Amino acid sequence: MTPLVLVVDDEANLRNALRSRLVAGGFRVAETESGAEAVAQVATVDVGVVILDLGLPDLSGVEVVRRVRAFSRVPIIVLSARDGEHAKIEALDLGADDYVTKPFSVDELLARIRAALRRAEPGATRPARLRVGRLVVDLGLRAVEVDGNGVRLTATEWALLELFVASPGRLLTRGQLIQGVWGSMHGSEASALRIYVSHLRRLIEEVPADPRHLLTETGAGYRLVGVEAAG
Repeated sequence: MTPLVLVVDDEANLRNALRSRLVAGGFRVAETESGAEAVAQVATVDVGVVILDLGLPDLSGVEVVRRVRAFSRVPIIVLSARDGEHAKIEALDLGADDYVTKPFSVDELLARIRAALRRAEPGATRPARLRVGRLVVDLGLRAVEVDGNGVRLTATEWALLELFVASPGRLLTRGQLIQGVWGSMHGSEASALRIYVSHLRRLIEEVPADPRHLLTETGAGYRLVGVEAAG
């Protein structure tokens, strides 16, 4: 069945523009300006992905994410104004899957929607061996090669790498990564995260100072792109 995209935004002009492009892109579209209505639709309709503005007239977008995540894993892509960094990060930490900053490219949003739907495909499994840049990771053997040579990772490096390859293309906030690796949130872990990301970049990237795969999303976190099955 053609995926249904639920657009939740209080700007009618934006909803209309997105509807036209989404329909042209092969999607079915539902829309609302109400956060409460959005939660109700996710609960009662087979929604494929939610496009969610954080500034709504009734519920905040953050509260919508909180309520939806209580019962659904539907992909949520947040639309965030440039001055809404704190709310954007809070929404991501509560379980939103991605974000696009206003003003945005509709083509980029469509690409993010397609990526979110691929990640959400029922029964989708990851290959045992994955390649990203110079690095090949064998998830079954918990082994890593760089340029064909075996490399030994520390337990912390492996835990961080595993989080990234488990969510290829998805933005992971600093809070999500710190919680996933260390299980707590302290200033020392925030500093350590930057160091360990730098370590992984030296393994993955041809030019670590100019990364093409392990990308920094300013003010939010990191995203691993270009992950593919390895032979």
